[in-house]
Amino acid sequence: MARQQALRRKRRADSSRMDVTIPPHTTGRRSRMDSTLRFVLTLLAAAVVVVVICRSIKLPPLLGYLIVGIAVGPNALGWVPGSDAVGHLAEFGIVFLMFTIGLEFSLPRLIAMRALVVGLGGAQVGFTLLVTSAIAFGIGLLAAGTMTWQAALVLGCALSMSSTAILAKTLSDRLELNSEHGRRIIGVLLFQDLAVVPMLVLIPALAAPGGDLAASLALAVAKITVTLVVLLKLGQPLMRRWFHLVARQKSPELFVLNVLLITLGLAYLTSSMGLSLALGAFVAGVLISETEYRFQVAEDIKPFRDILLGLFFITVGMLVDLAWIAQHLLLVAGVLVAMLAVKALVLLGLMAAARTDSGVSLRVALTLSPAGEFGFVLLTLALGQGTLEPDVMQPVLAAMVISMMAAPFIIEHSERLVRRWRGSDWMSRAMQLTQIASQTIVADRHVIICGYGRSGQNLARLLEAEQVPFFALDLDPVRVREAAAAGEHVVFGDAARREVLQAAGLARARALVISYADVHSALRILEVVHELRPELPVIVRTVDDTDIDRLKAAGAAEVVAEIMEGSLMLASHALMVLGVPLNRVLRRIRSAREELYGLFRGFFHGASDQPGEGTDNVFLHSVALVYGSRSIGRRLGDLGLEALSAEISAIRRRGERELHPSGDTELREGDIIVLRGNATAVAAAEIRLVQGA
Repeated sequence: MARQQALRRKRRADSSRMDVTIPPHTTGRRSRMDSTLRFVLTLLAAAVVVVVICRSIKLPPLLGYLIVGIAVGPNALGWVPGSDAVGHLAEFGIVFLMFTIGLEFSLPRLIAMRALVVGLGGAQVGFTLLVTSAIAFGIGLLAAGTMTWQAALVLGCALSMSSTAILAKTLSDRLELNSEHGRRIIGVLLFQDLAVVPMLVLIPALAAPGGDLAASLALAVAKITVTLVVLLKLGQPLMRRWFHLVARQKSPELFVLNVLLITLGLAYLTSSMGLSLALGAFVAGVLISETEYRFQVAEDIKPFRDILLGLFFITVGMLVDLAWIAQHLLLVAGVLVAMLAVKALVLLGLMAAARTDSGVSLRVALTLSPAGEFGFVLLTLALGQGTLEPDVMQPVLAAMVISMMAAPFIIEHSERLVRRWRGSDWMSRAMQLTQIASQTIVADRHVIICGYGRSGQNLARLLEAEQVPFFALDLDPVRVREAAAAGEHVVFGDAARREVLQAAGLARARALVISYADVHSALRILEVVHELRPELPVIVRTVDDTDIDRLKAAGAAEVVAEIMEGSLMLASHALMVLGVPLNRVLRRIRSAREELYGLFRGFFHGASDQPGEGTDNVFLHSVALVYGSRSIGRRLGDLGLEALSAEISAIRRRGERELHPSGDTELREGDIIVLRGNATAVAAAEIRLVQGA
């Protein structure tokens, strides 16, 4: 027994001294995993930091991804070497981008905008493609024949594109989507998005040998025709029934999985037929766009699209060689200037032929002249097919990246450039302002309504019933024309512009209401009002309560959140259904509104209150602390206003509004004090604030 125990102890000791040997293949796999994880973490960290900076300075995140790719790629810091795996993963970003384009495809919209989409858009793509291809081929011939006609055609296709992602967002932020130049820009962008589909088929066919080019192109056209006819003809009813079946399961996870299956499945199908992945994704989007699930699908697919598209732009940035650009700076600058000039001149010529206003033509030409994301897609596809040489691609790629980075700044300063180059544009703007001023010249103590949609029109009806004069500004020309024909006080004008608000009688206005839910536009309007009329009350509409503090800090007198009002009405109906008396329901709702809106505590519920509801004719009254007021420099808590039964509900200081200030708040010259109470209390409080008695 003792001998067996000794043997067991010896075996344990020997085993403890044994070296643990890791198989070589396991060590290699772990090393590759650590390396991949390090690359991924580097990309994520750099992307998060740069995109946060871009959003903070109001630049599109796509530019941030390009910067990340340039900085961490093999041609700069070298933190992330080029990898085929990263490139393959980035291709899925294009797949989901094309799926989104197909999802937004609307035949009725195209028919309604056919003059702009097919006419101006088709002419822009066609002429730009021909001109840039001819210039590229001519330069290639001068450079000892280093440019083939296939490569020149690829460059023409790539350079004819503009950035839908950047331009649409920038125009939306500037409230210019419905303007004259905005509609033309969107029409051209729509055609460019559709033109990418045949280009994705054309470029692989161009890589075929010279004798087989015609046959390859004919085969590609036959394939795409058969594929589109079969999928769109037979796939439509099947897609609708299949989505009905999946939706009945009421599983969000299953719904998302189904969308991914259809998108990637059709992409794989077209790829296996010798076509591109992006073409199948586009067809998938078109099929789903005709179902009632298109909006839900768009929301579900957005995170995948944005993340993978960001990865694609990082890989594009990794292709940029900063050292090469520094050595060939004049060449890159020449390509950049030539690209911007050719695209702008083509558009100017086309719109001049259509007798478009010169100011509108210049704005469209300047906005559409930078390159677009689909240009990168076409270039990378051509590089992979061997149609384009890296030495030819590098200056074009660098010029495209620089132009996209400059796009937001070009749009920002296009207004100034147009006014400098075209004096007639000053005249048209002056005529617009004159039209606004001529209608408001007799208006006094009126309300300016920014936005004449459904909410603005309902507000106008109530103001009209109370015989309160109003004047509305709107950017939808159709709505303005229809409303003006009916005798409404509304004109076309951008309320975020200082000169428009001044022409609308801001100096004489009694209040201003922003009736549409756009936080960026509301902040710009509040900035103008704060500069010109800081004491003017501004009421802002918003969708939810996330931006209330931000808008109030910018000077809004009150912010009405749709979600709050909806919940209050829902609660009132629920209480009445449960048998709660109507008077008690009204008191509950009013009490909730008093907590939500400072202005409801007083003036707004004094006239309709019934005796016994505790109002005692409470109202609001504003007192301005001018030079010499005795309360300047004193703290609120030291004034003893509580003993007078008066309450300071708000203080406006330099346009910023503070609700329910504390007793430690020190009063300053220029403050506007909002008092709440009955007539006696308010009068006594005003005397104490001004005279110190």
